[in-house]
Amino acid sequence: MILRQEPFTNEEIYHIINRGIDDNLIFKDTNDYYRGIFSIYEFNTIDLIKIRERRRQREVFKKACTGKTGEIIIEPDKRNKLVEVLAFCLMPNHFHLLLRQLKDNGVTDFMRKVGTGYSGYFNRKYERKGHVFQNKFIDVRIKGDDQLKNIFVYVHTNPIAIIESSWKEGGIENLSKAKNFVENYKWSSYPDYLGNGNFPSVTQRDFILEVMGGRDGCKNFVDNWVEHKAEILA
Repeated sequence: MILRQEPFTNEEIYHIINRGIDDNLIFKDTNDYYRGIFSIYEFNTIDLIKIRERRRQREVFKKACTGKTGEIIIEPDKRNKLVEVLAFCLMPNHFHLLLRQLKDNGVTDFMRKVGTGYSGYFNRKYERKGHVFQNKFIDVRIKGDDQLKNIFVYVHTNPIAIIESSWKEGGIENLSKAKNFVENYKWSSYPDYLGNGNFPSVTQRDFILEVMGGRDGCKNFVDNWVEHKAEILA
């Protein structure tokens, strides 16, 4: 169930966070992460998708992203999209999205479809019943370029917690390891912002690249924040 006091506004950008119920793991292995990212792609449409076509696209998408067939784009511009996915990051027990709403109720409908679709997959795979996600996802409207830059950095540096669990409060012990981990973390849009061809079909990056000052700007903002956190322990 998705509860919200006021409707989302078209053309506005929102930072969305959705967590597993009781902070349980929602991505337990590589296939779960692939399914999560493909869910972000495939459910971003107002149109119904036939089951056979969904299965075919999932296989093509996974092969493309593992480098078996080279980069492939599954006609992203032909979909009647609910939102623009500007950025994403999947973590073991939650995920982050930056979304620009394109259609009325687009964010709500998109999150409902992603939640329902992925939950069905997860419950079948792990032979469980009940909710996978918390009842309400968190949303924050982005009010300007400075906030957008900060959230871009926040979303894409989240994976550091996997290797240094207390880095946000206590700082970073190994600066080079943290930078390398973030740049090569497969389950986020950051590699695509650096031009490394990870999941290029999922996100629309032109707007944020312009705001951030291109690929170099994206990297500089992220590196500066990571370096600031490393200075705490210097």
